[in-house]
Amino acid sequence: MNHYETVFILNPVLSETQIEEAVQKYVNFISTQGGTITSQENWGLKKLAYPIENKKSGFYHLFEYAAPAEVIAALEVDFRRDERVMRYLTVKLDKHALAWAEKRRKRNKEKA
Repeated sequence: MNHYETVFILNPVLSETQIEEAVQKYVNFISTQGGTITSQENWGLKKLAYPIENKKSGFYHLFEYAAPAEVIAALEVDFRRDERVMRYLTVKLDKHALAWAEKRRKRNKEKA
């Protein structure tokens, strides 16, 4: 299994419960496809660098997970079909990126 990191932006007009439902949908999707979620971060409402669908902000979420390679294609098809998702990016992590992600998680735990 490979390690991946996915960041996606949700539409800013969604309510808190709709955002939680969308995030939970993708957590369940990864789990049912044989993946395991390592880390999940809610970055909150942030201003976009440029307007997307006439929106100037969006709710950012980050997933770090291990999953088989076939899961990524299915996950990205699901992102494209979901009207709540404005943008997404999935990156395969190498050993250096994994070390950096571990350091980031420890730093975030210390802040909290």
